[in-house]
Amino acid sequence: TSAQCSRHDSPREAVRYAIGHNEALGESVRGSSGDGTSGPELGLSLSTVGEYAVIAVSGEIDMYTAPKLREAVRQLSAEGRMRVAIDLTPTEFCDSTGLGVLIGARRRLADAGGALVVVCSNPRIRKLLDLTGLDKVLAVQEAVPSE
Repeated sequence: TSAQCSRHDSPREAVRYAIGHNEALGESVRGSSGDGTSGPELGLSLSTVGEYAVIAVSGEIDMYTAPKLREAVRQLSAEGRMRVAIDLTPTEFCDSTGLGVLIGARRRLADAGGALVVVCSNPRIRKLLDLTGLDKVLAVQEAVPSE
């Protein structure tokens, strides 16, 4: 993944390469387990609900795929879209790297005067957020705020 990004002249081009040019981020990203086999898959799709840019995350967020989610949030921030909702409802798995991305996204957006909402009605991911105490740190909701 870093080799792919280094082929581009600017971080913006690298992000566009990673997440695609259109509103349907669509393409899935496969991680690499380091042994030559394909790792878990991550799908990102972008939509807008009210003032929020919504990134729906499907598949698995782990050390191999989390950088794609991080870059998607950075790209939105760079474009001035400061209200971001990350929808983890379709997410199958999230490890500590993925949790770190959520914390980093909250910090980045808050420092710029924005806000992050984590949307999650998936019981397994919701339990992970509860057990780690991140439900107290992150704004976790069942749906994207309409205002």
